[in-house]
Amino acid sequence: MGSAVRIARETTEQVLSEWGVSPRHPVVDPALLIVSELVTNSVRHAAVLSPNVTVIYAAGPEVFAFAVHDRHPYQPALYESGTGAADSGLATVVELTLGLRGTAVVRRDADSGGKSIWITLPLQAPGRNEHSR
Repeated sequence: MGSAVRIARETTEQVLSEWGVSPRHPVVDPALLIVSELVTNSVRHAAVLSPNVTVIYAAGPEVFAFAVHDRHPYQPALYESGTGAADSGLATVVELTLGLRGTAVVRRDADSGGKSIWITLPLQAPGRNEHSR
């Protein structure tokens, strides 16, 4: 599991850097923690049915989005209150995402055999222009 998480973090850092997001940007550390939690959950809970985990990246001038995809059909509830200890990582993901004014959604695969958890994080603070990245 450790190598999957390490590779996902390193790849996320590289993608952000290549897209011109400074390592000191306030979204970087939370994004790395979020991707780590999501990959850990996929490896820990979905590996029996889904030996591969995929991280997908997208960005625009004002947003960084990524998804962690696996082929396990279970779709976790991201916004339920009182989630158990097993879902504490997802609670952290949601708390960090919402704290950054981002979004978190679970998207089922077309065949319902897997899902992606998509995270969207704004790259600009309110009232700041794009040169402040």
